[in-house]
Amino acid sequence: MNIITIVLVLFIAFLAGMEGILDQFQFHQPIVACTLIGLATGSPMDGLLLGGTLQLIALGWMNIGAAVAPDAALASIASAILVTYHGASISEGIALAIPLAIAGQVLTIFVRTLTVGIAHAADAKAKEGSFRGVELYHIGALMIQGLRIAIPAAIILAVPVEYVTDTLNAIPDWLTGGLAVAGGFIVAVGYAMVINMMATPKLWMFFALGFALSALGELNLIAMGIIGVVIALLYIQLSPEFNQGGGGGGSSSGGDPLDDILNDY
Repeated sequence: MNIITIVLVLFIAFLAGMEGILDQFQFHQPIVACTLIGLATGSPMDGLLLGGTLQLIALGWMNIGAAVAPDAALASIASAILVTYHGASISEGIALAIPLAIAGQVLTIFVRTLTVGIAHAADAKAKEGSFRGVELYHIGALMIQGLRIAIPAAIILAVPVEYVTDTLNAIPDWLTGGLAVAGGFIVAVGYAMVINMMATPKLWMFFALGFALSALGELNLIAMGIIGVVIALLYIQLSPEFNQGGGGGGSSSGGDPLDDILNDY
């Protein structure tokens, strides 16, 4: 691995660590992080396949209140490096992602505990009226979150390929198989949590329609996606709740005062 590839991998890991807190550009999501690592290491297909599978597992991972979810950033970056650089199989990467996510969960709790002191220091700068000081403390805390992923990524890169291969081969089949089965269960739980948040009586018919269409062997994922987009657009155009202010020159109100004013002109 050349120096440019190493720098790119560490930069992606750094971004993923920061995004685990920011949630702005979603670099920590498996589908994004694994694909970027795959592009950096020259194995984009393996990265995409790994990230797509891990994304299904991470659908239900979210921080709720003080409860910290398993760390998708460390699981994505570490497993992607193992698969795309060290030669692990995708199934091995998926199996290892679960314990990596738990280890990342412990690590992020430790780092957040450290940043409590930084928050107090930022409060002191705020009392002094130093906006620049507050900004620097916030940036410093965010960079620590980036290093939380970049440092483990550097350690994994530094480990010889032969050592990683021997370690992976030493893992018994019952353990990797059990972790793979557990990952499958987590995928189902993630789907269930997402459906539970989105489920309304008006959408259940589309959910049932999706199951019926999936039984057609001639339809691939691209065709299913196109059908879904078309149905969504038709639903928006035909549903009365999205067309309250449409039609003719009437003075019907759409529920938005600004929109009603603009319609008058």
